[in-house]
Amino acid sequence: MNSSRKTKRRNKLHKPRNPLVAPVLQRKAGAHRKSGKAMRRAGKMALHRNAEG
Repeated sequence: MNSSRKTKRRNKLHKPRNPLVAPVLQRKAGAHRKSGKAMRRAGKMALHRNAEG
């Protein structure tokens, strides 16, 4: 028998995931105000509405 058959190859085990991270990410709060892009768009739309009437 050659040396490659004597020893079995072992796959490396991955580090286990932290079970506490998933619930924390799910509880993460969203934005509490409109984004800058939404505010710019709303301003442009209001300006356009006022210019027509």
